[in-house]
Amino acid sequence: MSILALANLSIAWRKFLAKRLTLTLGAGILLLFFLIAVGAPVIAPYDPILQNGDVRLQAPSLLHPFGTDNFGRDILSRVIWGARIDLQIAIIGVLFPFVIGTTVGTFAGFFGGIADTLIMRLVDIILAFPFLVLMLSIIAILGPGLSSFYIAMALVGWVSYARLIRAQMLVLKNSDYAVAAVSLGFSRPRIMFRHLLPNAIAGSIVFSMSDAVLVLLGGAAVSYLGLGVQPPVAEWGVMVAEGQSFITTAWWITLFPGLSIVCLAFGFSMVGDGLGEMLGMHE
Repeated sequence: MSILALANLSIAWRKFLAKRLTLTLGAGILLLFFLIAVGAPVIAPYDPILQNGDVRLQAPSLLHPFGTDNFGRDILSRVIWGARIDLQIAIIGVLFPFVIGTTVGTFAGFFGGIADTLIMRLVDIILAFPFLVLMLSIIAILGPGLSSFYIAMALVGWVSYARLIRAQMLVLKNSDYAVAAVSLGFSRPRIMFRHLLPNAIAGSIVFSMSDAVLVLLGGAAVSYLGLGVQPPVAEWGVMVAEGQSFITTAWWITLFPGLSIVCLAFGFSMVGDGLGEMLGMHE
């Protein structure tokens, strides 16, 4: 084997490991948070909502590794239980927009015409408003709570997926295999969902990982503003808001839930980058 061939093989192998490494590290972080969320009843040393006035605002110690808050609640236990809520926010907050946007974008791109024009004008109208302002407005109308947050995300977040899928469908519906499927007399639903959509959806899957980061931060921001998860439920955004008044004297109240948000968002981001690299989208 020539030196040039060995060099090319070495470069290809390093790229392969780099792609796998990013995806593996990201998946490992997400798996860790998932295991923490599932095992919260066993792992958490204390009841996350149990108040104890005798240990108010205690700094991190052996009994309370992450310290306690102004109600005497154990921060470590609340961070562990909060993983359940924040994982749920990231997953469900992406799932509904993904399904809605993929379905709408598939029909718009495949059929075109007036339906495509109307859908794209609706997309333009939604995109004309700042995302966070529109989402907060919907939540304010529906009332605070996770259900309102999920509805707001579904009503606002689908547009990005619709645009991605539509763009892919416009290209793929004129491809050779799509024309061959039409010639063979396959039904439109079969062509759309069995032949075109599987080839068009990869970009949306990669985007959903990055979108999960935005949804997670959006959920934390909404809870921070008092419109999301309501106290005394343990949720990282709520915990950051509760510790704001004690930031100079009891920094641990906001530090550990804030770091948890960053780490979980980092995991989703790395998975997205890893998938993008493996699928050749970041070349």
